[in-house]
Amino acid sequence: MSLTEEILSQLPGDVLGNLRRADDVLKSIRENTAPTPCVVKESPATLGTVDWDAIICGGTLGILIGCALAVRGLRVALLERGTLRGREQEWNISRKELEVFVELNLLTQEELEKAIATEYNPARVQFKDGAEVWIKDVLNIGVDPVYLLATLKQRFLDAGGQLFEHTPFSEVVIHPDGAIVNQQFTAKLLIDAMGHLSPITKQARQGKKPDALCLVVGSCAQGFAENQAGDLILSFTSLQNQCQYFWEAFPARDGRTTYLFTYMDAHPQRLSLEDLFAEYLRLLPEYQGVELQQLKFQRALFGFFPSDRQSPLKTPWNRILPVGDSSGNQSPLSFGGFGAMVRHLKRLTLGTEEALQTEQLSATALKLLQPYQPSLSVTWLFQKAMSVGINQNIAPEQINQLLSTVFQEMEQLGTPVLKPFLQDIVQFSALTQTLAKTGLSHPALVAKIIPQVGLVNLLDWLVHYTNLGIYTALFALSPILETWIKNFPPTQQYYWHRLIDAWKFGSGADYNV
Repeated sequence: MSLTEEILSQLPGDVLGNLRRADDVLKSIRENTAPTPCVVKESPATLGTVDWDAIICGGTLGILIGCALAVRGLRVALLERGTLRGREQEWNISRKELEVFVELNLLTQEELEKAIATEYNPARVQFKDGAEVWIKDVLNIGVDPVYLLATLKQRFLDAGGQLFEHTPFSEVVIHPDGAIVNQQFTAKLLIDAMGHLSPITKQARQGKKPDALCLVVGSCAQGFAENQAGDLILSFTSLQNQCQYFWEAFPARDGRTTYLFTYMDAHPQRLSLEDLFAEYLRLLPEYQGVELQQLKFQRALFGFFPSDRQSPLKTPWNRILPVGDSSGNQSPLSFGGFGAMVRHLKRLTLGTEEALQTEQLSATALKLLQPYQPSLSVTWLFQKAMSVGINQNIAPEQINQLLSTVFQEMEQLGTPVLKPFLQDIVQFSALTQTLAKTGLSHPALVAKIIPQVGLVNLLDWLVHYTNLGIYTALFALSPILETWIKNFPPTQQYYWHRLIDAWKFGSGADYNV
């Protein structure tokens, strides 16, 4: 019996079986053997009337936008394949980002405070043989998903929303005036919140393999030395198995959570999740200075997060809006999920409400709710710089040296440069300052990166970097435009508002200090 099998078999539930099932899915993605679903169909017949304004499929994160729309008076139904209940493991986020729950009237201030299970400071960034960089108030809040979802569920029901648990999505037929889900539920709009593996997303992407993957494994355990600090990203090893390993650690209510994650392409010969879990257990004692026998494991954590360059996803159908991970609306550096959903929650809520009110539900109109964002697209080059091709040869310490140098330069430039980046928000000014300072101080190190990432990727990145500057300038003009837009008809306002949202989020101007 392997160490992974021994430890996972001690935990309640079929954890090892779940890990291997996740690996089977991962294998089918890498080998491109999974059949492309055909769950979206179209019909020329009209429905006449529909029961709801919006049907949301995928309850765990769909409840966020479902509740936000319901409290604004829209008729919303939520379909969840199991029971709508949060997981035990906290969701980490920054306090400022949580304010949207109060702003959208989803939680009271008291309920928001109750939802916070843990809070810690400061957090560390460090790479092998490099200096420590410390930052406060980034991903330092652990939200209790069980309490949060139970509270949102009740608020949703009180606002007139209807919840259908144990109702998995099977198909949708798009009609000229609405959509029928599972041959039963009718609405003006279907919102897909079913995550990375959504069958609607798979059909829209037509079986295309993801351009990159992030694999994550970890656990929550007791027995560590008392430590109220966290690690946002830390590396202490050279390249291993053609991967650069990164670590995260957070205090949790019932122990300490530690993760090992790594970026890679979707090549079939890459590590499996079970392989990576074995690596996690091998290196955890060195990382935390503790023997495995001293630890009492509470939970095991694992998953993979695909990323596509063609993101956010623009579906080819009318009346379907992908949100959260279904849309790929997160950078290839982040895990997506809760944080990415919360970041876009207000924009998506107001935009969806406006689309429904003005009947702008065509594929063309809905694509504007998931616009091109240069602030996301520029991060593809960073993902390339933090990973290595399956047959690529680079110096074992090259990624560590680059990251250590860049983060130290960002620290010298100050919190306004460092903090947004650690929250997955790239801004033109901060990026330009970092590039200039790193390029001037360490030209030889920067030169090594070009063959690693490839000239084509670098040229592609320059386009997105230029657009980041253009979007920044355009958003600066938006206050002037908004005074004119108020006088436009509602339908025109919808399109102008989407343009301003695209400039705002596409330039990283949504960041709040």
